Amino acid sequence: MTHRHQTVSLGFTNQQFPPGVHICQIISRDEERQESLLKFISSGLQSKERTTCISDKVTEQVVEEFLGNYGISYKDARDSGSLTLGGTWNVYCKDDRFDPERMLAGLTAYYVDSVAQGYPGVRYIGEMPCEAQHVSGGSRLMEYEARVSMLLRNYPVTAVCQYDARSFDGAIIMEVLKVHPLMIVRGSVVHNPFYIKPEEFLSQ
Repeated sequence: MTHRHQTVSLGFTNQQFPPGVHICQIISRDEERQESLLKFISSGLQSKERTTCISDKVTEQVVEEFLGNYGISYKDARDSGSLTLGGTWNVYCKDDRFDPERMLAGLTAYYVDSVAQGYPGVRYIGEMPCEAQHVSGGSRLMEYEARVSMLLRNYPVTAVCQYDARSFDGAIIMEVLKVHPLMIVRGSVVHNPFYIKPEEFLSQ
């Protein structure tokens, strides 16, 4: 499938990326999380991309005020389906289960539906809740992230995965780094030296 934007801006760096990049952001401050996701959302909407944000840490009011600074109506974006805000539990832990197949199917459908509606690009930013480790299927968390990298080759959603270093232990954060080819470091996106190709990761 082709993506009509040759490169995309994430909004919080000056860099341009091909659509379908898979990026992790390890958060240690609340301001860091909010700044990234607000800029990512506004950049997507300014580029006419369909945009989803999954977080329990940002309110509709904050998003509405931030978008208003750029002349974007939150209500119009929400009502048109251009912007979706959602909570983490219903996405990652629905029915008290972490189900990679369900989430990968949802991501695929989101991309296909967006392209069918004429959007030139699709983007997604989501914070993984620490509870995902502890529900049924939680041991498959890193398998899911590796499979996302494979999925995005054919369905190029531009994806940023936020993990709070205060909620996950160091061993899990190290695994997170292994399954994301790019990472955010001090406001810049860099190639991740810890990354392992998903086919290799999944075979281990």
